[in-house]
Amino acid sequence: MDIRGIDHIELYVGDARQAAFYFSTAVGFEVCGQGGPETGLAGQRSLLLCHGDIRLLLTSGLSAEHPAARYVQRHGDGIAVVAVEVDDVSAAYAELVGRGATGVTPPTTRTGADAEVVIAEVDGFADVRHRLVQRRGDRGEFLPGAITAASTPDGHPPVLAEIDHLAVCVPPGQLDETVRHFEALFDFAQIFEEHIEVDGQAMNSKVVQSPSRRVTVVLLEPDRTRRSGQIDAFLDQHAGGGVQHLGLRTDDIVGAVEALGRRGVRFAGTPASYYDALEARVGRVDAPLHRLRELGVLVDSDHDGQLLQIFAESMHVRRTLFLELIERRGARGFGSGNIKALYEAKERELAAVAATPQGVGA
Repeated sequence: MDIRGIDHIELYVGDARQAAFYFSTAVGFEVCGQGGPETGLAGQRSLLLCHGDIRLLLTSGLSAEHPAARYVQRHGDGIAVVAVEVDDVSAAYAELVGRGATGVTPPTTRTGADAEVVIAEVDGFADVRHRLVQRRGDRGEFLPGAITAASTPDGHPPVLAEIDHLAVCVPPGQLDETVRHFEALFDFAQIFEEHIEVDGQAMNSKVVQSPSRRVTVVLLEPDRTRRSGQIDAFLDQHAGGGVQHLGLRTDDIVGAVEALGRRGVRFAGTPASYYDALEARVGRVDAPLHRLRELGVLVDSDHDGQLLQIFAESMHVRRTLFLELIERRGARGFGSGNIKALYEAKERELAAVAATPQGVGA
């Protein structure tokens, strides 16, 4: 199946305006569209956020029966739809259903003054759906008639470029099944796997990628033969599997971390000792080590080059979904050598939350 890339990500949230305030104020997104009952989106309020080539659609249900409200009731705010762009939605939808996918929304066409958009949906993994999108004409018209253009530029240039990958946590025993889901339906290929053990915890990880290499999903499964860790915590707090973090690519991670930090984004800390033998492990790094140390940026390498990455603390009360910033300098991996550092940083965040008196610092 020909998948061009990720068109957008839709989050179901309790309050779209409040969530948009965080993403715009702290992360630097711009509100570039909106829709609701007045535009034909019955029972919901949606805000479209843009930053570089990243588009996030935030949707809140206006009644308890709306799917977004039911999702939030169970999972809290989170990613509910992964939308991918294809050349022919009708053909792709028929192919997916023929391969065993459950159709949710058959192909629907929306036409505007200068654009035509066709969408369809099928069930995905956990409570996450797959949306197919086909665009003709003006790509600035997100969903003609349903999402009207709106702009609140703040004068800050984009520091993030595009969605690099999604990381998904699945319950024990469902890793291989989820890999087969992507392979059988979308012709994804497994490109990596690893078993990681850290301080008595363990998890299995497999990475699947579309033939175009434009859509990548990192799958994480806890090893329940070891003590519980952050993957177990996500599954408990999220009430099941789902997207744990969204990897956002940047061309300048130092500048991006500084910019988001000034806006109020908090990043997971990294032990100072991590940097003592960094270049011995990954080779010479073309960045001031003292700045990487100050900011907590991690570095890893593979045979194609290096990558720099950092993980933001979760912005949600359940401590579930969070963001990753990643700068690729040739590397095609996902920081396998840094997984231990991520585990340790996330464990410190969870420990700090557990130690906070109830009602304080939530």
